Amino acid sequence: MNTVTQKARYRQAIIKYAEKYGVTKAANRYDVNRQYIYRWKKRYDGTPGSLTDRSHRPRSHPNQHTEAELKLIQDMRKRNVNTGLVVFWVKLRQRGYTRSITGLYRVMKRMGLKAEKLPNPKYIPKPYEQMQYPGQRVQIDVKFVPEACLVNEAKGKKFYQYTAIDEYSRFRYLMSTEQTKTSTISRQSGRNMV
Repeated sequence: MNTVTQKARYRQAIIKYAEKYGVTKAANRYDVNRQYIYRWKKRYDGTPGSLTDRSHRPRSHPNQHTEAELKLIQDMRKRNVNTGLVVFWVKLRQRGYTRSITGLYRVMKRMGLKAEKLPNPKYIPKPYEQMQYPGQRVQIDVKFVPEACLVNEAKGKKFYQYTAIDEYSRFRYLMSTEQTKTSTISRQSGRNMV
């Protein structure tokens, strides 16, 4: 069922009044220009639907994509089907495309050339690898010792606690030092664990 807007009914009333009493009296009564009445009388075909507003969208634009640019986009999209927008835009720029990335997005959307996002592969968790012998894998952690934990002559100094845990035996080795060089400490802790 076609719906007629209030504006179309209003224009139809103006035209009917103008046909009965003349354009000048209709213009005075409805407080519109005579040109307004003539324009709608010319468009009126007897149905209120002919008095509805038409699209105000421009038929052309001075900066619209040229046929050569549209052909370039289509040809490149055939070879780069699932390429993302930014990478695709960079490839087009290498071939002489000068438009912005937002303009490219709008044209691709209008042409139906947007890349389809491939589904993420199903996550398969990796099983935990059991250790076969001591020392095969060692977890090492470094922590700064807070000042509240220091007592006696250690107060006012900075200490670092190194913790090494063997994954096979779960043996834990702790060491604290004022040094910050991890290479020296890790060599010392490795010697002490063996």
